[in-house]
Amino acid sequence: MTLLAIETSCDETSAAVVRDGKVLSNVVSSQIKLHAEYGGVVPELAAREHLKNLLPVAQAALSEAGISSLQLDAVAATQGPGLGIALLIGFKAAQSVAFALNKPFLGINHHEAHLYSPWIQIASPLPLGGDRAGVRGGDLTVEHSPFNIQHPTSKMAAGPPVPSMLSVECSALNVFQKPRSSPSLPLSSEGRWKPVLQADFTSFQPNLSLIVSGGHTMLVLVESDLKHRVLGGTIDDAAGECFDKTGKLMGLAYPAGPIIDQLAEQGNPKAYDFPRPLLHDANDDFSFSGLKTSVRYFIRDHPALLDDRKRICDLCASVQAAIVEVLVKKTIRAAKREGVRCITASGGVTCNRGLRTELERVCKQNGFTLRLAEKNLCTDNAAMIGILAERKLMAKMPLPALSEEIQPAWQLA
Repeated sequence: MTLLAIETSCDETSAAVVRDGKVLSNVVSSQIKLHAEYGGVVPELAAREHLKNLLPVAQAALSEAGISSLQLDAVAATQGPGLGIALLIGFKAAQSVAFALNKPFLGINHHEAHLYSPWIQIASPLPLGGDRAGVRGGDLTVEHSPFNIQHPTSKMAAGPPVPSMLSVECSALNVFQKPRSSPSLPLSSEGRWKPVLQADFTSFQPNLSLIVSGGHTMLVLVESDLKHRVLGGTIDDAAGECFDKTGKLMGLAYPAGPIIDQLAEQGNPKAYDFPRPLLHDANDDFSFSGLKTSVRYFIRDHPALLDDRKRICDLCASVQAAIVEVLVKKTIRAAKREGVRCITASGGVTCNRGLRTELERVCKQNGFTLRLAEKNLCTDNAAMIGILAERKLMAKMPLPALSEEIQPAWQLA
């Protein structure tokens, strides 16, 4: 089955081509630079950019996959949740393509796609019969190119990047990465090779999934393939929102989350003691508005702190430590209670190195299997939309009417 997927739920325009669990292409055009001026996503501007970028992005995805639209067997798009005016662009365009080609169409829940994204891994393009080498998404950084489509490359430069250039968005279109120590891998003249995104549901097992992004934080029990139950979610501010808002209070550029991640590496996470909201509550819900308010008052009472780089790094590290502790401890506690031995994590905040490191440490300590979504699949992308859509079509799930509308507030069941 060859499927075209489109994602426009917020400020990334993405198109991907998926065939039999393999991502043939995944093109992402980011709008971060556009919205940075306003300190957040402006829905009307996002919609205009989607209108401008959708056609070239879709054409690039088909070209990278080496197919024409006539070779498509199905079409899918994000139906919700997200910004209504942004969702509308991609969803209606995908419906139109399906109608014109007389092919099946499926609307996908963005959060459900994140839920299964940890089962899509980067594998090396070794010859058949060779050993399969997995490549962690943690080594991918970003460079910009035409259409503002971003290409991850190896992190080679010493020292932290300039904060204003930080980003966690990436794509699988011309993704290149240098392997750490695999001399037998086929390399280009520049010493770079192209990894392959491949879904592997043969190793699927019941798991406790943490989905953590700018707008949502939730714990979901995945009992079996395509069967899940939400245990808890965001009451007010999500983890990613807390990162961005506290960063704004510090005077950091938007999006502040990746900048805090960078600065936190140089700081002391025990320098300042901030609250851990709902950490000891028996429920599986999350609340980070109180932490944000605590940081606001702390900065108000210590204004000179913002003129001292070392203290800013300490502040970033302390804020990050508070968020990470809540996320990790509540996840582990829920997994133990539900009796599952596998934990997965996905969503934009899963790019945070502090969170990934702590999840790895605690899961190893407690004997849990951990699957982290590749970093290029943590942020908004059409690859995960396509993989889930293909999975649903293979499971013979009923197709919705082609006249269905977007669902901006679509809750994960």
